Amino acid sequence: MSQTINLENALSRLGNLKSDQLPLWGSMSAQRMVEPLTDTILIASGKNPQALLVPEDRIEKMQAWLETDKPMAKNIEVAFAPKKWTLRNEEIDLAIDEFTDAWLSFEEIYENNPGHKEVHAYYGPLDYRQWMLLHTKHLKHHFEQFEI
Repeated sequence: MSQTINLENALSRLGNLKSDQLPLWGSMSAQRMVEPLTDTILIASGKNPQALLVPEDRIEKMQAWLETDKPMAKNIEVAFAPKKWTLRNEEIDLAIDEFTDAWLSFEEIYENNPGHKEVHAYYGPLDYRQWMLLHTKHLKHHFEQFEI
């Protein structure tokens, strides 16, 4: 598995993102891409609980995929990130600040509770290491999408 992305690396790349930048695929705006990144971190932190959407007998296979270098599919749609989206931040810099705050909170929660797990709708209960694998795949997916 390739190296996981940490907050410093993520912020360095997000710092290259321009508010009017267009994606290589899909129809998201740059800010529209940042806000769901934050939402996934909030799910991992238990601040946006999700119901399991896959049969329990698929969780092991889904979690095994996290361990691979296989990227997320382009134009993937998930139930918790609808196509119609109202931006909640006034500008992209505020969305990046929100992302930073969420990441720091995520790190603190798992540092204070090493065995903590939160449910992802498609991957089931994940621990810190598994969430970091998922965050890395998710970030790389969108960083490629926006060439940052």
